[in-house]
Amino acid sequence: MRLRDIIPIWRLELLQQAWRNHGIRSIATDQPTRYDDILRDISALPADWHGAGVCESAPLRAIALQGQARRIMHSAETGVGKSTLLLSHLSQHHLAFTKDDTGSHNSLPKVRKSPILKRNVVQFVTGPTQQTLPRHAFADRLQLVLIDGPHGYPFPELEYYFFYPHLDEDALLILDDIHIPTIFRLFTFLREEEMFDFLGVVSATAFFRRNSAPVFDPLDDRWWSQNYNKRRFPIHAFGRDFVPPGSRLSPEFRHLMGNP
Repeated sequence: MRLRDIIPIWRLELLQQAWRNHGIRSIATDQPTRYDDILRDISALPADWHGAGVCESAPLRAIALQGQARRIMHSAETGVGKSTLLLSHLSQHHLAFTKDDTGSHNSLPKVRKSPILKRNVVQFVTGPTQQTLPRHAFADRLQLVLIDGPHGYPFPELEYYFFYPHLDEDALLILDDIHIPTIFRLFTFLREEEMFDFLGVVSATAFFRRNSAPVFDPLDDRWWSQNYNKRRFPIHAFGRDFVPPGSRLSPEFRHLMGNP
């Protein structure tokens, strides 16, 4: 039985225990990288370097390890922070889609002023990603994308939609903060999506590789061809998504359905 079939979506605290028990594939981060000096400088920054929350050392090392195995000509991310500093060294041209939070979280001004940043590599596209991504005309294929912008539903899905058609074969797709329930749902979808190979998880950051499967037409429908739907359709009291088939409904599920 698959892990996603037995974990209720609202009990994601069990996910951390599952990772500790090797229930989900982890990416080893103990190997040296050619970016160790950069990683050391980034790790030396304080935990409260800016107010929007900073990426942990382990996911950054995983990005460096996965990135150095590829020739990253063009990359993109939503959000800005320590990851931007690292990606300015991994990529030859990096797009950072971010709001200008000067005076509040100050993540953008901190990154722009950091001596670690390779300024000639990074192009900042400022404004809400809900507006800037749909308007952006990508001139090049992307070899790495990090989704770490606004976390409310459906904004990570919107970012995924505007990125995925531009991913090169063998590109990295990185999804941060999968401990948030709605982002965990996107993570579950991507684990079963034909276009991606699941590489593993580091902390709350998931890594995928774009394979050679044809791109899912972003202007069509074909919901019935997607693995996530094929394996769950038709929904029967959400049984396959929330509880194992044949199990009694949990008190949480009965409450959710208004059936105390």
